Amino acid sequence: MNYVRDLHSHRARHFSQNGEDGVIERLFELLGTTNRRYVEIGAGDGSECNTRWLREQHGWGGVMIDCAHGDPSIGLQQEFVTAENVNEMLAKHGVPEEPDLLSIDIDGQDYWVWQAVSPRWKPRVVVIEYNAGVPHDLPVTIPYDPNYRWCGQPNVGQSLLALQKLSEKKGYSLLYASAPNAFLARTSILPAGYRQVSAAEAAQISFVEKIYLRRRWKSDLRKLSWVTV
Repeated sequence: MNYVRDLHSHRARHFSQNGEDGVIERLFELLGTTNRRYVEIGAGDGSECNTRWLREQHGWGGVMIDCAHGDPSIGLQQEFVTAENVNEMLAKHGVPEEPDLLSIDIDGQDYWVWQAVSPRWKPRVVVIEYNAGVPHDLPVTIPYDPNYRWCGQPNVGQSLLALQKLSEKKGYSLLYASAPNAFLARTSILPAGYRQVSAAEAAQISFVEKIYLRRRWKSDLRKLSWVTV
């Protein structure tokens, strides 16, 4: 489990929201790169996202997709991604079949979009948001709705356990989680000594956060619509 602590210690916020830049950088130090290509679904306007540091400091390239923003000068395409069209979008924007990084942060239907990505695309590392307010032992996600848009509602996304179970089916291992992001790698490329960790092992949440999230689930989230997966 030393690698969980190692990834946690490398959190660094350059252009990301919660230290993802440093964790992603460390993962590729450990796993290596192939084409230094990325695809980020849900990148906002590109100023605060998971791939800007790679592009500007490490010479990576790729496509970012967002429903509300577009800027071709940085590879940002304005598209509304759903489970029905995600593969069409990947093909349309020339995403290679084995990009080094896939990041999904669409504040809601993340589970369903990741599930829908064809086995044709096999990124080495995947970063996906999860709902840290859901207990780690519940494999639940919000119901699928292709028209869903986040407007501040609390039952967003999926639990970490739901994401872990889905990723196993797709050939990925959960290595680390720091609310609200989970970090996964293709199981076939893991270094010696690395393995899938449980949702509870992967998450690095402080005692204060645990109390807050437990109360939030009991008082608010559990009453909302969830699908067990």
